[in-house]
Amino acid sequence: MAASSEKQQNYHEQQNRKYTMTLRGILEELPPFVSRYFHGVEEVTSTRTRLAYAYDLRVFFNWLCEERPELCTVPMKELTVDVLDKIKRDDILDYLSYCSYYERDGKELSNQERAKSRKLATIRSFYNFFFQSEMILTNPPSLVKTPKIHEKEIVRLDANEVAILLDQVEEGEKLTKAEAHYHKITKERDLAILTLLLGTGIRVSEFVGLNIGDIDYDNDRIKVRRKGGYEAYVYFGDEVREALLTYHEKRKHIIAENGHEEAMFLSLQRRRITVRAVENLVKKYASRVTTMKTITPHKLRSTYGTNLYRESGDIYLVADVLGHKDVNTTRKHYAAIEEERGRMASKLVHLRKDD
Repeated sequence: MAASSEKQQNYHEQQNRKYTMTLRGILEELPPFVSRYFHGVEEVTSTRTRLAYAYDLRVFFNWLCEERPELCTVPMKELTVDVLDKIKRDDILDYLSYCSYYERDGKELSNQERAKSRKLATIRSFYNFFFQSEMILTNPPSLVKTPKIHEKEIVRLDANEVAILLDQVEEGEKLTKAEAHYHKITKERDLAILTLLLGTGIRVSEFVGLNIGDIDYDNDRIKVRRKGGYEAYVYFGDEVREALLTYHEKRKHIIAENGHEEAMFLSLQRRRITVRAVENLVKKYASRVTTMKTITPHKLRSTYGTNLYRESGDIYLVADVLGHKDVNTTRKHYAAIEEERGRMASKLVHLRKDD
């Protein structure tokens, strides 16, 4: 089946519009000069990335105005770019300490190492833009070391757990009475979702954007929109093909709501399924398989990557299929398996043959 580029783009354009409108709302709260930064990075960042920057900058300026009023003597909306030169290296360290725990709108918020590292990266990018534009004289974030990130063990399903999970989706034996009722309606869809995620390793954000026309059964592949906005083909095997075709037959008889006609996977409300719905679906079935692991769609992606690497031994293939731009990202995630393969290699070469 031919892929429908226009429809696929329409879905992502809807997401971009949503992110853009949210971004504009945040910029209304921030000093006017901040907009110059977002104009400057627009060509090299996605809308979603810029929105993440905006959230981080809002935290930064709230800290500046509410926690460190001695650094700014005017309301936030009246601040000018020269306020950035009032901030020193120690102030940036104080800000990162503040990010560890703070309260906002009656809510307690906290950030661990990875989130604090991202917030520092945002401030560095922000300062670099104005420093390189010669609009400020100092660049204190560049003097602060990135917080050390302690890598967590990657959670993934074992081979037997994958089989049990798919069996559970097919049979629905351990579901509650209410869940079992809906399972009768969604079994084919749910099995196609879990099989596709486990059999291709695509991101949940890529999954929800799939249209009917993006599935090419002639070549056993799907077209997805990767991070950064580029399109790529991901190939699938017989098990995925069978699950997709079974659900596709049922999907043909579902009349989707207006604006959702091209979506491959629908909710019970006959709308394009959401990321949150997929997360809840994975959690529902996985909780019946293991209580020792918290399984999310991303963990299914890690499961696929692990299986592919163990079978192929090709880290570049894994990086390509998962859509990692930098193979070092892939290598970092699967370092334990590389170590395992290294130990195996040490036993394969014998310097002297036994008599």
